[in-house]
Amino acid sequence: MQTSLKLGLLAAVISLAGLGFAQERRGGGGRPEEHRAAPRREAPPKFRPHAPGARPHGPVARQQPRRVLAPRMVERGHREWAHWNHPDFQRPLYYWNWAATHTVSCVAEDSYGDQYPVTEQTWPGFANGDMTEVEDNALDRCYSESGGDTSCYLATCSHF
Repeated sequence: MQTSLKLGLLAAVISLAGLGFAQERRGGGGRPEEHRAAPRREAPPKFRPHAPGARPHGPVARQQPRRVLAPRMVERGHREWAHWNHPDFQRPLYYWNWAATHTVSCVAEDSYGDQYPVTEQTWPGFANGDMTEVEDNALDRCYSESGGDTSCYLATCSHF
């Protein structure tokens, strides 16, 4: 027992020494840090939708910045976009604390890398079975707003 106590104390001292060394190297050891202005970001280019279809100019696309469109709030049970009869895919299972989940957001991505987020507020009883509607809304938005890009896929879903 006394040996394990000594080993634990030794591990704690080594950890604290390493933390102090790391703070000193970062300049966070009580010294005033220089305040540097963050580099200015240019405004994004004006949005221009790409031509209809999946990469209409062939598989090699010219370099372009990835665009993340503004999220759209969707009311439960309402569809803003026509339903896209997308290919079947294995839907993920979400191991979230459903009782604490208030909002769900899913993002679909097209062949250009543009992202189409859709957000929906949840209700008591919302769970894994209800995720299909939010996922499909994101896919429908991607297909509709990308000009019919059939390679749209579900990139991610998150909750808060």
